[in-house]
Amino acid sequence: MNYPVIDTQISPEGHLEILSKSEVAKLRDNSQGGLYRLFRNCALAVLNSGNDLDDGKELLERYASFEINIVQRERGIKLDIRGAPAASFVDGKMIKGLHEHVFAVLRDVIFANHEIVDNPLFDMSSSEGITDAVFHILRNAGVLTPSNQPNLVVCWGGHSISRGEYDYTKLVGYEMGLRGMDICTGCGPGAMKGPMKGATIGHAKQRIRGGRYIGLSEPGIIAAEAPNPIVNDLVILPDIEKRLEAFVRLGHGIVVFPGGAGTAEEILYILGILLHPDNADLPFPLIFTGPASAQAYFEQIDQFIGATLGKVAQAREYRKDHADAYYFNWHLKIDSEFQHPFLPTHENLRNLSLHANQETHLLAANLRRAFSAIVAGNVKEQGIRAIEEHGPFEICGDAALMQRMDNLLSSFVAQHRMKLPGKVYTPCYRVVK
Repeated sequence: MNYPVIDTQISPEGHLEILSKSEVAKLRDNSQGGLYRLFRNCALAVLNSGNDLDDGKELLERYASFEINIVQRERGIKLDIRGAPAASFVDGKMIKGLHEHVFAVLRDVIFANHEIVDNPLFDMSSSEGITDAVFHILRNAGVLTPSNQPNLVVCWGGHSISRGEYDYTKLVGYEMGLRGMDICTGCGPGAMKGPMKGATIGHAKQRIRGGRYIGLSEPGIIAAEAPNPIVNDLVILPDIEKRLEAFVRLGHGIVVFPGGAGTAEEILYILGILLHPDNADLPFPLIFTGPASAQAYFEQIDQFIGATLGKVAQAREYRKDHADAYYFNWHLKIDSEFQHPFLPTHENLRNLSLHANQETHLLAANLRRAFSAIVAGNVKEQGIRAIEEHGPFEICGDAALMQRMDNLLSSFVAQHRMKLPGKVYTPCYRVVK
């Protein structure tokens, strides 16, 4: 099937107008150590915004002829784009927000590679070094605003939700907007778009200008969850672990809407952090909410959490009393188990320690990795290709724990929370009991 495409050239507006020769060389390098493929795939993903697609592999195959190249000029750079999705243009001109997102991708890809990965000042083997890297990426993107009040709400939830659940997320976002709150989400559709859309109306009614709608993504997921058009601050973190850390360091509270495996991964991540002994006295606002249709989802999540991790304390005011920064939560202790990238391969998944005989926060870290692998097999290009080549992932562990996990995953499948509605879902995993 042929999909309409458009060729164009675009210039940066106000930032990143000049690149060094070494930066341009890496962006043009299509080898394993080069940045071309990473930059090209992320740029294509943001230009796919609004299309009904949650399969990273299918997107790359659909627009296989897509190219994006740096054109150096005396007055700066341009991007020469060939074969871009026609839906990202109006009257032959690229939509303004998507134009900005393409250059956000360029900014973050260059910064992470040149200033973080290749910089010996960042010790990426240590927990402190990883947190420092996350801080610098967010600061470079301009989303750390020390003069602002602590009003940034992180909203988590699935891309594959019902219309009623989506409308509910809009309503909650609207109420947040009326109260002057800004929104940060995973930037995709569904429960990531709804709160932002609602907040724009609330901000408009309160005549709030400059409302922030921050979208945090990473190269593996962005093709399946393209940034929604409301996002006005897009940040691409290097991997899922740094993306998750960015959420909890930036946000002043987290609201969890209904979702699927990805939302379960996020829940296990934050609960694993809150269960760390060093965070025992650190309150963190964490709210689970949804319409009546989501009751079964939250009951099943609650049962799974209760049977595996226990209860988590609610949060209250903390940062002001302890002189922590409003714009970056330094006091939160994040164990290195939650920070180092987990590669979702068949071997790594089989070797996960999924048993009750370990510290609770470590069990949460390993359960988070299992759900992360399922997300990869569902929507990420690398994961989908691994499933095609080697068959379903095998999840192994204690019999009782595996039964609970199987029950939870089966409920996600039955409620159509694994893929967008209308698509037949073939599980990418097999629970070994």
